[in-house]
Amino acid sequence: MNSDSDLQIAGDILEVPHLLQAPREHPATVADFVGLARSIAADRSQWEHLVEYDATSRWYHRLRTGPGYEVWLLSWVPGQGSGLHDHGRSSGVLTVLEGALTERTERGTRALGAGAQRVFAPGYVHEVVNDSLDPAISLHVYYPGLTEMPMHAVRCAAESGTVAEVS
Repeated sequence: MNSDSDLQIAGDILEVPHLLQAPREHPATVADFVGLARSIAADRSQWEHLVEYDATSRWYHRLRTGPGYEVWLLSWVPGQGSGLHDHGRSSGVLTVLEGALTERTERGTRALGAGAQRVFAPGYVHEVVNDSLDPAISLHVYYPGLTEMPMHAVRCAAESGTVAEVS
């Protein structure tokens, strides 16, 4: 018995093609979209030369499109943030490529370092901010492609039960 697992494959797995899924040309599942984001993140040659930093607003570039999805590259200088928003009917995968970002939701705050990923469903409300002293780069995959990004008013602590800054 294998100490790592009780599952063992007898014979040549490639001899049972009816049990194997054919590779997909484009992602179709949450796992596929997470895998797409990870593969792009791992291949810096796909995105590193495109990154720009803009002190007046977040910089973004549509890196890739496919059937029903989009991949965006964003840069964040210290202090830049997205504002509280959702992504309409789009689901997404956020991957931090370099630096660190902070995600704020009604449930609290989460630090996201390089390599961190967040998967979210349609209507998920959050704010992403670069609270660090260094620039950050992130990759965003949206399915279906992003057609709206409704902004939300920040509620005061008494209304939401959390501490939030009111502007």
